[in-house]
Amino acid sequence: MARLLLGVSGGIAAYKALELVRLATERGHAVRVIQTPTSKRFVGAASFAALTGAPVLTSEFERDPLRGSYPGDPLPEHDPATHLALVANADLYLIAPASANTLAKLAHGHADSLLTSAALAASCPLLVAPAMNSRMFEHPATQANLALLRERGATVIDPGSGRLATPGERGIGRLAEPVDLLAACEAKLGEGPWHGRRVLVTAGGTREAIDAVRFIGNRSSGRMGFAIADAAARLGAEVTVIAANVALERNPRVRYLDVTSAAELAGTALAEAPRADVVVMCAAVADYTPVDALDGKLERAEGAHVTLELEATADILAELAQNRRPGQIIVGFAAEHGEQGLSRARAKLARKRVDLIAYNDIAADGIGFDAGENALTLISAAGEQELSRAPKQEIARGLLDAIDRLRERA
Repeated sequence: MARLLLGVSGGIAAYKALELVRLATERGHAVRVIQTPTSKRFVGAASFAALTGAPVLTSEFERDPLRGSYPGDPLPEHDPATHLALVANADLYLIAPASANTLAKLAHGHADSLLTSAALAASCPLLVAPAMNSRMFEHPATQANLALLRERGATVIDPGSGRLATPGERGIGRLAEPVDLLAACEAKLGEGPWHGRRVLVTAGGTREAIDAVRFIGNRSSGRMGFAIADAAARLGAEVTVIAANVALERNPRVRYLDVTSAAELAGTALAEAPRADVVVMCAAVADYTPVDALDGKLERAEGAHVTLELEATADILAELAQNRRPGQIIVGFAAEHGEQGLSRARAKLARKRVDLIAYNDIAADGIGFDAGENALTLISAAGEQELSRAPKQEIARGLLDAIDRLRERA
């Protein structure tokens, strides 16, 4: 899922932006909308708010109830500067429709509205989709403004030709169709710094059958693994997730393979790993499994005692490391409990012969299994790095940044 910021300027084509938002949210993207005051003469803010599930903003002086966050993200604890936070959290900023007036302001660095101020502050990709009468579009001033925006790195989504808003007029200037606008955004997202990399992530917790209805499992929800996968996809990577019993919303830009047990996860991981550039073993894999699972249900007998015989499961992480291909980065997770957790995680790095161990203390309140936040100590041969308690989306990006540094040193 990507975070898309949509700026809507004045023009009859603003109605198409509603369809764009509908398509984007159906694809799993989180969308925030900025409107210029003039655009509200064509489409009301309530329509965009209903489709996005988020308030629509017009002025830098409005308080944002979501504090710059996007639908599905945790709410920050403080009120940030709106025009900075919206673009800082966005993966892409699209202005559609972009009127002739708005294009002129963007080209010359004006910041007289929330829409234009956000554009100046944007470090994410900026896309503009012009929409206006053909005579305005073809005017040398408009063409010069578009050329200047392209020169500065903005992507221009060219308008189409056909019937215009004024009765009887035809020509170039029609806003690109919503499906094409979304395709342009998704194509741009694919050009991120991890474009061309293949990432394999395991997520969730395995279940080891006792009988047909009972199992040995753990409390892992898969949130951390899914956050890592989403972050890698936003960076442009081709991402595959091996999901062990995860009931979370899925990213349309990520490929998912569902498994249940440790044995199924091992087989799938060993089959998928050879083509991956980065492998992140985030799933909580059972260390032991019942020797003989019953085909039927183990019936209750009054006063009876049941003994389960367990055997060790395969050491998937060690096997992946042993069979790694040159240049492949392998990351393991160590969910430990107690005072010796960090030392056990350090030992795991050497024992498993992986590139990095992400240690988290599951004894700490409010982090780890089935929680929205986490905190990690990243352990590698180069040293250790603390990722302080934060939403798992932020922790995921910090982990990927650490992987980038490992690749640079390799």
